[in-house]
Amino acid sequence: MTEQDRTPPDAEGRAKAPTIYDVAKAAGVAASTVSRAFARPGRVNAVTAERIRQVAAELGYRVNPLASGLPTGRTSMLALVVSDVANPFYAEIIRGAESAAAEAGYVVLLIDTQESDRVERGSLERTLPAVEGVVLAGTRLSDSAIRMAAKQRPLVVLNRDVADVPSIVLDNPYGMRLAAEHLARLGHRDLTYVAGPEASWVDGMRWRSLRDAATALGQRVHRVGPFAPTVAGGREAARTLPDELPTAVVAYNDQVAIGLMLALQAEGVRVPEDVSVVGFDNIFATQIVTPTLTTIAAPLRAQGHNAVEAVLSSRGTPAPRAGRPMTLPVKLVTRGSTSRARRAQPSTTRTRIPGH
Repeated sequence: MTEQDRTPPDAEGRAKAPTIYDVAKAAGVAASTVSRAFARPGRVNAVTAERIRQVAAELGYRVNPLASGLPTGRTSMLALVVSDVANPFYAEIIRGAESAAAEAGYVVLLIDTQESDRVERGSLERTLPAVEGVVLAGTRLSDSAIRMAAKQRPLVVLNRDVADVPSIVLDNPYGMRLAAEHLARLGHRDLTYVAGPEASWVDGMRWRSLRDAATALGQRVHRVGPFAPTVAGGREAARTLPDELPTAVVAYNDQVAIGLMLALQAEGVRVPEDVSVVGFDNIFATQIVTPTLTTIAAPLRAQGHNAVEAVLSSRGTPAPRAGRPMTLPVKLVTRGSTSRARRAQPSTTRTRIPGH
């Protein structure tokens, strides 16, 4: 093939991307034959198909799976919606989802909704026509909006139980019972729960579960919040705790727990000697903070993997399916942020630092 046969540059001197028509002309076949050679190779003569692939490689032609799939609705793309891509909680979920998608020949389109139901709604409206399924890993939409989306494409919700929509949740009741039992064994009788976002289904479930477990164990527990599910949210939570601190705190998630510890330590409060702290999720940072964080470990990668498998298994049946959510097990990981309850009375107080 000569230089004259290659696609000419555009008006600004840049080489144009070769099209299916360029390949057809160079290979001496119809454009429809080129299309079939890539989309349905079994329907094209093997020798012809090989010549088309060789010509396409020489021209630098690449198949656009989105463009070729839109007429049939098959794009080999799945949407994964997260509420905050900067939240390390989602890292393992994303890895698990991408792994399962790759095994099935799919790619994942990641959507960051920035903790906004408005952004999420707009993103889904633009995305649904271009994907074959959706995983809502962190959604702020109403139940009715989720059910509406599930009628258009196969959809699975993580960490939230939505009637008539497939869901995958963590065993939050068991996890909070593990936290309460661990603290009870260490002699803690007065617990504080630091809440996450007010609209979070998980936050409500964790608070109720901790309250029930603590009551059964003879512990007192009260709630502060809501707070953003971030390190900054944890720092803010530390400012709301009374000067006479509780002996133990259970946080909505690890990021809140870490922010809380950092703020308390900046005020001279020792963790765990003065206050024991427990998180939830077991993100990577729990192992590198000082002290390392006791937490409830969740199988986040398995969540992402199972969600994609569930979406792919329901292809062709986008209508909502009833049933109980799939519940994944959790476990307690004991580290350096918890110890026996202090015996000194009165309760530990701290010296507040302006800005902390």
